[in-house]
Amino acid sequence: MAESYDIALVRVDNRLVHGQILEAWVPFVEARCIMVVDDNSASDFFCETVIRMAVPSDIEVNICSVDDFAANYAYVRGSGKKTIVLFGRIADALKAYEQGFHFEALNIGNIYHEDYKVCCAPSVFLCEPEIADIIRLQREKGVAVEVKRVPREKAVDIQDALKASCDSKP
Repeated sequence: MAESYDIALVRVDNRLVHGQILEAWVPFVEARCIMVVDDNSASDFFCETVIRMAVPSDIEVNICSVDDFAANYAYVRGSGKKTIVLFGRIADALKAYEQGFHFEALNIGNIYHEDYKVCCAPSVFLCEPEIADIIRLQREKGVAVEVKRVPREKAVDIQDALKASCDSKP
């Protein structure tokens, strides 16, 4: 049987692996594995190499496309290696969910677009398609979505952030 992974955190962060992940989230959730689910990184040898070099050798790193991830990895709650799953885009998290990787909560750490419509936090700037994907995850899939950069920071419910942002527009 293939190795199973116990999902400790599902996060969208367009920076993928970086200091907040390695220095804050990995110790906080006691992760032994980081799963980078990103089509671009999975098909770019240089990017994959840089990610692997950034992660300490005692942490397993898997880098795969969204399709590969949903089809080939086994997840068992409470059993297996504690794992952080990192997506670079909200659309990829939704796609993985629709392909069978079901999760109850999604953490958003950092998203930025030049053509953003809503600023939900100092590090989260969402455009129309991302807002639609978040609403779909919440309403159709029942996923709780929060904005939280580091573990000790107070989480912001994305619904509250979107409502506050929309209410403040003229």
